Amino acid sequence: MIKVDQNNADIILDQEGYLRDFESWTEKIACALADQANVSQECPLSEDRMDILKFIRDYYMKFEAFPIVRAVCKNVGQSKDCQYQQFPDPIIAWKIAGLPKPTPEVLAKIKH
Repeated sequence: MIKVDQNNADIILDQEGYLRDFESWTEKIACALADQANVSQECPLSEDRMDILKFIRDYYMKFEAFPIVRAVCKNVGQSKDCQYQQFPDPIIAWKIAGLPKPTPEVLAKIKH
């Protein structure tokens, strides 16, 4: 278990950096996770990045799956390669969105 201090509130992550409590995610936690992953040190995150993270979370809550990358960009109204521009590694986007650790099968699909 890893604790990250965010304004006197502990964010509890597992050993691989995934948020332990999916429901505790906030935009401020996303900023702390992005900082931890060396993606961004700015808070709030850009509107484009936050739109991607929120879409990934909403999709996961509905389908318990990671959306197809092309679907992310289309649904947030950004260019077709937006996710790669904003989050070159989709696993990092998954972590910053506060989602639980994906199964090995999901990991394989996300990376390809």
